[in-house]
Amino acid sequence: MSLTVIIAEKPSLARNIADAIGNYKRRDGYLQAGEYIVTWAFGHLFSLADIETYNPKVSESKYWTMENIPCFPDKFIFELKKDKNRNTDQGVVKQFETIKSLCMREEVSTIVNAGDSDREGEIIIRICLNHIFNNGASKQIKRLWLPDQTPQTIRQELAQLRDDAQYDCLANEGYARTYIDWLYGVNLTRYATLKTGTLIRVGRVIVPIVKAIYDRDMAIKNFIPDIYYAVVSKTEVDSQEIILTSKQKFDKNKLNEAQKLCDQFNSFEAVVMNVKKRKSTVSPGKLYSLTKLQNALGKRFKMPMDESLAIVQKLYEAGYVTYPRTNSEYLASAEKDKVKSIIDVFSKLGYNLAMKEDKTIFDDSKIESHSALTPTYKVPDKNHMTDNEYKVYSTIVKRFAAVFCAQPCLADKTEITVDVGGLEQFVLKGMVITQEGWTKYDIYTSKDRILPALKKGDTFSVDFKPQQKETSPPRHYTIETLNNYLKNPFKDEKAAAADQENKENEDDTEEYRAVFEGLELGTEATRTGIIENAIKSKYILLKKDVYYILPDGIYLVEALSRMKIGMDKYKTSEMGRALKKVYRNEIAVSDSISIVRNEIEAVFNKAKEQSPQMDTDDGFAGDEAGKCPLCGGEVVRTRFGYGCRNYKEGCRFSISGVICSRIIPIAQVRKLLDTGKTDKLSGFISKKGKPFDGALKLENGKAVFDFS
Repeated sequence: MSLTVIIAEKPSLARNIADAIGNYKRRDGYLQAGEYIVTWAFGHLFSLADIETYNPKVSESKYWTMENIPCFPDKFIFELKKDKNRNTDQGVVKQFETIKSLCMREEVSTIVNAGDSDREGEIIIRICLNHIFNNGASKQIKRLWLPDQTPQTIRQELAQLRDDAQYDCLANEGYARTYIDWLYGVNLTRYATLKTGTLIRVGRVIVPIVKAIYDRDMAIKNFIPDIYYAVVSKTEVDSQEIILTSKQKFDKNKLNEAQKLCDQFNSFEAVVMNVKKRKSTVSPGKLYSLTKLQNALGKRFKMPMDESLAIVQKLYEAGYVTYPRTNSEYLASAEKDKVKSIIDVFSKLGYNLAMKEDKTIFDDSKIESHSALTPTYKVPDKNHMTDNEYKVYSTIVKRFAAVFCAQPCLADKTEITVDVGGLEQFVLKGMVITQEGWTKYDIYTSKDRILPALKKGDTFSVDFKPQQKETSPPRHYTIETLNNYLKNPFKDEKAAAADQENKENEDDTEEYRAVFEGLELGTEATRTGIIENAIKSKYILLKKDVYYILPDGIYLVEALSRMKIGMDKYKTSEMGRALKKVYRNEIAVSDSISIVRNEIEAVFNKAKEQSPQMDTDDGFAGDEAGKCPLCGGEVVRTRFGYGCRNYKEGCRFSISGVICSRIIPIAQVRKLLDTGKTDKLSGFISKKGKPFDGALKLENGKAVFDFS
């Protein structure tokens, strides 16, 4: 009998596949069900080898060294991971040997790649097969692509397996992404760490994320509020407050002019010039992508991204929701029958739903790999869920119910134009929901006020007064606003904020074009983990749903700036576009690697061009600068500048590496310690932002300015 080996990415998926097939027997490291043998990896069984593998001459060193960087392998080497936190019976090595022996069996004719349905899952299984067959498998390699893990979908997809070669472009993007992140991370992390004397994590995505939060927090810290006067009237008509705010604003020194305008307004009554009323259908928000779901959970429940992702992944593996790592809010037209079956299930549970085929729901042009997140026909028992699991699941279900609600949400929208003395016209907008429709399932927050029943020709009194106000600083990034920024870092934040809930059905073609082009920072699959790494590295802090920069994050951004390592959103987006070109088969993997190699070589070439005599070179951590003027010990380059090696014995001599925004080069520190004074240096910036020149001299064991 011909057998088929299915290699799942994780044990949980292997169990789900075997359950869907049915009547299986447990073996050591695999499950057998008739003609199918289902085995599994533990996620990544292999990882890229470290630099020392490519340079045996320096591999004996226990420490990082400049001798083996930059490193650009001709061919990247994957190595089997070392067993960590796993007992001998479930180890990585043992499981890989099990997979290998199963694939090599003579009666096995077909091998199925059942990695998660994304670029990472694609290459996890391919790397295993490359090591088993030495890059030349003689057996059929098929792909099991699962939009969800319900038994029905698994059986359906097993019956229509595709050739794994159909996913070569996806795999190429996965390999390119892996190689590029290794090149950036390993080369620049080692260089920056050796340069500063502290671990600096340089990553293609983590650095621009930290820098975005740094830039925002610095803008808030340095913000100087300005006073101005607004001209505002607050009165009541039929017990409803009416607020009129003039478009004119006045400088803090022009209170008298603001009062004069108020007096002019108050000499008249407001006259209703026009009243527009129209019946309106209020649309629900679109189905959730992972980012939009995490935004909603962060805003509503202050749920961190790593927690929401872990929960939705668990719900997916249990078969309750579709594939979570999706960047789309749309469904594929081929899924209409499946959606109808889900609607039938929830209709029986009491939801008033109906099938719709609108372009705002089904749009193939806005799906890259996976459709929007929805529930499946498999419904969990609420009593067996944790509170947060239920919050995540019910949020997905409520949005699905809102989108397919049989009854529309109707409202009366009112727009009232009033004139005050011919000086200015004011427009009041309001809305009253007359039929709740989908709002009984999903949250709808209207910013429209409830207005009194005014008609054309009505008048009411005004009471304008100058109101002192302050200009506001930028707001800290929240889970929602940071996600919006990372989705498209070149989109104006106010425009991004406008794309929420009540405006979600506006044309988003441009937004999807940006995503598919690769402009986003990170992907739905990786972004959460990278932000969590930044938190664990103590670069940023997440408090409730607000992000703050931490001292180590400030050091990271400023140290990279001093080293001319420009890992900003422009460079990261450029690489994102290159990766999408690999995916579209427009360029080869090697082409994308060449782009990165050129960037990394530029960093090292700049370092080579510098000499100890240059006034921008601050040396490497541990470089000796001279004798300590206090104790005679050795002064060396440290994380924050230069300090005496005898600090443990109580010597506190130190010189900051950056004084008044200017790098203090090691050559000048050596001259200071040797002669007591540096050369005259330019490029200092005063607290008031003015540039100045000056020398440093030693005075009572401290470095001070000498302007003589």
